[in-house]
Amino acid sequence: MNELKELRFNETNIQLKDNLVKGSILPEKIAELDRTITIQGNSIIEGAVYAHKLEIQQGDSEIKGAVFTHLEMYVNSEAKGNISFKKSVGSANSIVSRALNCNLMFYSDINAKSVTLYNAFVAGSIYADEIILQNCVVIGGVFATQNIDITNSIIGTFNSPSVKAAQQVWLLLPSAFSIEKIITIPGTKFFNLSLADLGSLFKGSKQSINSGKIEMNLNTDEVRTTLTNEETQKSLRSYTVIGKVLAADLLDFDKFQNHFLLAAASLGSQLLKNYDLGVNDKGEPVTLTFDKIRNFFFNILLGKIEIQEINGKFDISDITGKFN
Repeated sequence: MNELKELRFNETNIQLKDNLVKGSILPEKIAELDRTITIQGNSIIEGAVYAHKLEIQQGDSEIKGAVFTHLEMYVNSEAKGNISFKKSVGSANSIVSRALNCNLMFYSDINAKSVTLYNAFVAGSIYADEIILQNCVVIGGVFATQNIDITNSIIGTFNSPSVKAAQQVWLLLPSAFSIEKIITIPGTKFFNLSLADLGSLFKGSKQSINSGKIEMNLNTDEVRTTLTNEETQKSLRSYTVIGKVLAADLLDFDKFQNHFLLAAASLGSQLLKNYDLGVNDKGEPVTLTFDKIRNFFFNILLGKIEIQEINGKFDISDITGKFN
């Protein structure tokens, strides 16, 4: 990154390029409520941002404070480099990024009316009416009041009245929910990573015997529940592998270190220090940094890290022996 120029301003519309903004960009009078902020590249904003519209044209840009836009937060489709948001991002309308060649990173939650993200890493959760994800990793949940469209993505869980899915969908938690039956294109596969040995994979070590991905069948793994009260009745579909997880939990599930890895990822910039998962096969400490965790999950998504199929067989004596 080039040497940045410190900038102070009070213009109606703001353009940033090779600039360091030491504070926040917040409106101080009514006229500034409608201003557009355009980041042309290579800029850092150290405080919070409020804008009518925020557009990011090029990468190596970072916003360290919370972001809220009235109309839209938009990342140019031709953007390259790193673009990161260190705290929550919200919009009264839309958050959109279809950029294929930049590293887009959200360290916290996203909240908007509609969210469309390609190739993004979200350490928190996404809340919106409509959500479209393609080639994304969301450590938390994806929660929509209307519909979700997921293509080739890793997510913690989801909950929406309507869900469409394509290619491969990887779930980090045992269950996900919808009201209507999930719509999938032919060839779509769902995998659950609740019992994958993510800790060993992260360290580059051999995976545990009783670990692996679980291929989900949306018909046999569906549990339908009807919720009623005096006035209404509502059906909810749960797609779950919780039975397999409970059985494995009796076999010492914590040794996979999944909870610790996902917790470190979801904390994002809130981590006060770097933690590690112990040492790898070479005796070197394996630190849990945000960039390493991001690269790890995208390597799974892109098939660079292969997760074994779970065996699903165990000896009942292994369980009873723990209680003797």
